[in-house]
Amino acid sequence: MRAEEAVQEWRRGLGFGNVRARIFAVNVLAVIVLAIMLLYLGTVRSRLLDERTASLANEATTVARLVADLPPDLRPGSVGRLGLERGTRVRLFASDGARLADNWQNPRTPRFVIEDPTAYGWRRASAKAIDRALDVVLGFRTLAPYREPAADTAAAWPELAKSMARTGPVTDLRRAGDGSLIVTAAAPVPGDGAVLLTDSADDLADILRRERLTSAWLLLSVTGLTLGLSLYLTQTIVRPLRMLAIAAHRVRLGRSREVVVPRLPERRDEIGALARAISDMSTALRRQIDATEAFAADVAHELKNPLASLRSAVEVLERVEQPELRAQLLGVIQGDVARIDRLITDIANASRLDAELSRTGFQTIDIAALSDGLVSAYDIAGRPREIALARSGLPGPVLIEGDAGRLAQVLRNLIDNAISFSPTGGTVTLDVARDGGGVVLSVSDEGPGVPPANRRDIFRRFYSERPEGEDFGQHSGLGLSIAAAIVTAHGGKIRVHDAPGGGALFRVILPAA
Repeated sequence: MRAEEAVQEWRRGLGFGNVRARIFAVNVLAVIVLAIMLLYLGTVRSRLLDERTASLANEATTVARLVADLPPDLRPGSVGRLGLERGTRVRLFASDGARLADNWQNPRTPRFVIEDPTAYGWRRASAKAIDRALDVVLGFRTLAPYREPAADTAAAWPELAKSMARTGPVTDLRRAGDGSLIVTAAAPVPGDGAVLLTDSADDLADILRRERLTSAWLLLSVTGLTLGLSLYLTQTIVRPLRMLAIAAHRVRLGRSREVVVPRLPERRDEIGALARAISDMSTALRRQIDATEAFAADVAHELKNPLASLRSAVEVLERVEQPELRAQLLGVIQGDVARIDRLITDIANASRLDAELSRTGFQTIDIAALSDGLVSAYDIAGRPREIALARSGLPGPVLIEGDAGRLAQVLRNLIDNAISFSPTGGTVTLDVARDGGGVVLSVSDEGPGVPPANRRDIFRRFYSERPEGEDFGQHSGLGLSIAAAIVTAHGGKIRVHDAPGGGALFRVILPAA
């Protein structure tokens, strides 16, 4: 898979399945709760409907008892004059099923109205349609249609026969042509006939409709708010994180030079800090890669000289018979092999340094004794005879916490560097002193010194400022960077200054034990 295809595939993996989905899920949860509340209004309607049915049954029983207390000849007139508050229709039937009275025959009696669906405006039609939809969603039972019979007798109302058989009130629920619910309640008149009360529950639907409309507006408001909040969080959290993730992925694919990691300078929160940290990290990585590639190119270029010399010497060696020339060619071969081996060794040591320092255990050591032993070792072997090596400073024990082998490596690197830049007959001085709560190790030479512009660069890996006339391979440019890394791991600092008498002065400051 090509790099661009890998980026596209990985980008698709940043879809709706992570932070964005969680943001929307958390915010939509409130909408779901409101929707559940909206549906709960349907259960409230059922409860109110049950209460209305029970109330109408009690009214029917009360009317039946009142009728029973009246003389038979006064009953029809009394029922015909009844006017109930909600416009309830009251009918009186004889025991043979004939209708004796109907309060709606009186034009002054209030009555409920069953509307004509064909005359609805869009608002009323919409409200009725929503009612029907909620009935379907909530699984409301199917009702028989409400129609006024052509012959208004007790036989047209099954609840009348049931009430007289049970000697108690019987209710029924029907649906009118306009969708409204009609409640009927029949109650026997003790001794003769029964009463039938008919009422509309459309007022309950109006109440619930108003509540549902309020809830719907609240639902729409909350939905808009949550969607806006989700989009805001997506733009301010998910989008910058996605940009950073894609940029980091491109860097991982080896595109660090062409990828610009957004720094988001306007952000003062954690995401902005993360963006700037990743940008700085990628910049440092780019510099490290550039330095490594530059050093690799330098190594490849400079290795050609000893390799070419080595190859020529080997090819000529087979044809040379004079002992002096053969010895000279063998010396060239040994020198070239030693130069290549030294370079490879320095590179290997530098690559293992960070991992080894992280596992190093520190002990209390006498840095003065370590310095004396190192000077003695250089006096026996390891330095040109025309350059003197002196030890000055504190004679007694100077204790610090550290790794003796690594600190000796620091001193060796500094001494080797000083010897390589010292002129013939010069002196390299190693000094040990105390400075407050620290210990100062100084290595000075009488060479040309280090220009101020290069004093920070010489501690970078792969930077090499070689003495004039020195062949590549004698110094790889890793010695001072290795020394700086070891000193930093010991909690110290390393600096370079001008020596009082001319030359370079390297000072290593370490905390005392």
